Amino acid sequence: MTKVPAELTIGQLAERSGVSVSALHFYERQGLITSRRTAGNQRRYRRETLRRVALIRIAQRVGVSLAEIGKTLAELPEGRTPNRQDWERLSAAWREQLNERIRRLEQLRDDFTDCVGCGCLSIDRCVVANPDDALGRLGSGPRRLLGDANP
Repeated sequence: MTKVPAELTIGQLAERSGVSVSALHFYERQGLITSRRTAGNQRRYRRETLRRVALIRIAQRVGVSLAEIGKTLAELPEGRTPNRQDWERLSAAWREQLNERIRRLEQLRDDFTDCVGCGCLSIDRCVVANPDDALGRLGSGPRRLLGDANP
């Protein structure tokens, strides 16, 4: 039976986590993960770092910024890897942000083929949906996709 090492080299962490060595270096510079140095100045990561890297990758995949990930991970006690209760708390903190992102993606999927209220008035429906660029008085950008109602 193979003994599971308590610490991983950066190559082992990269291989197991599916994250490049350069990305792991970046995560470490950003304070998202930590390592210790051996007498030969080589990085060693606790096995629990795999869970932190997984959390970072999952959060990034759904659009949570590294700054927000770092802020959230900083709420954990020093050096501790998220446990089940932490995962629940962390995901609850991001739930509203993710729900809003889902709402915007669904709106983009469903409404982008119609007038978005940008003021171009180039689609035949714009004359009906945004006559005389009435939405332009509400501000710049695609007002309907930004959540403004029809004029």
